[in-house]
Amino acid sequence: MTKQIGLLPHALTALATVAFVATWSSGFLVAAVATVDVSPLTLLVWRFVPLAGALLVLQLVTGGLRTAGPTVVRRQSVIGLFAQLGYCVFVHAAIAAGVATGTVALVDAAQPLVVAVLVGPLLGLRVRGAQWVGLLVGAAGVLLVVRSQLEGSAAHPAVYLLPVLAMACLIVATFLQRRPDGQAGVLTTLTVHVVVTAAALVVVSTATGTIAPPASASFWLAAAFAAAVPTLAAYGLYWWLLRRVGITALNALLFLIAPTTAVAGAALLGESLTATTLVGFALCGIGVAVVLVGERSAPPRAAAPQAAAPSGGGPSGGSPSGRSPRRTGTAVQADPVLDAPVPAAARPWQALPVLNAPDGRGAGSRSRGRPRRP
Repeated sequence: MTKQIGLLPHALTALATVAFVATWSSGFLVAAVATVDVSPLTLLVWRFVPLAGALLVLQLVTGGLRTAGPTVVRRQSVIGLFAQLGYCVFVHAAIAAGVATGTVALVDAAQPLVVAVLVGPLLGLRVRGAQWVGLLVGAAGVLLVVRSQLEGSAAHPAVYLLPVLAMACLIVATFLQRRPDGQAGVLTTLTVHVVVTAAALVVVSTATGTIAPPASASFWLAAAFAAAVPTLAAYGLYWWLLRRVGITALNALLFLIAPTTAVAGAALLGESLTATTLVGFALCGIGVAVVLVGERSAPPRAAAPQAAAPSGGGPSGGSPSGRSPRRTGTAVQADPVLDAPVPAAARPWQALPVLNAPDGRGAGSRSRGRPRRP
């Protein structure tokens, strides 16, 4: 009976991953279609402003922002500036400058490679030899695709740095969102992100003279689609899946977006899809697979005493809202990157629950757990 009950969450997660790949890919395509005759800032400001108003009205009805508190709003505002403003501006600017949609999506797909490098200095983890091989193979795939696009593109080579900046913004936002403090529900998170992004876009587009929208119906159709699908649906699924499957598995899904976008771009927009591009996709996929297999084969963390376990959830202890880890059968579904063994100094957010463990274990808890003998 337990297995049957567990089928629904697995099916829901599978459907969510398919929907995430489709909705996230659509963001690259709508940007390519809508920015032919319109500034990317114009499309973005009218993509976010109406959606921000609708989400604020919904939050007033549900009271989500009132229960979130100022700390959550401040933290999510910072995350939103990276996840929505920085990412979308750089992606749209790259596509408007002539970078192919599949290439932009492939640079995004390199996130697992970058994350695997960053977990060392940021979280105190060691990148193993096999993982470095995966990193190099994946990087070679990205460079091969970019080179194949440069040969037949009129875009300046410098504009290929724009999708790299977009990827960096999303990585920063993802790491910040994994921290347990300042978390909120998905709807509240999206509301804060969209509102701060809309406000920033209004300021920037006003200053640059790009706030006035065209009167064409096609523009408003594209803006409405971009607000509903790549923004509301894709970002909602992104944060939901981040809490459910972890940062490594989620970033691996971004590689599925790259070929999906490339095939759709070739079919709908006439973008080139050469044999060299396909080889680059394959190399990047192999690199991501090697990195993920290396993380999955990492030695498991030593079992900690039940009393000393953090009660509020860590960076991947269940959902970021502080609920207990989700279990499937008897195994806790942990994130293989951020749940790997980390020195205590690298995980300060878990120090307090351990020090105050009721059994008195852990450094610094002896005087609180039981009195010293004379």
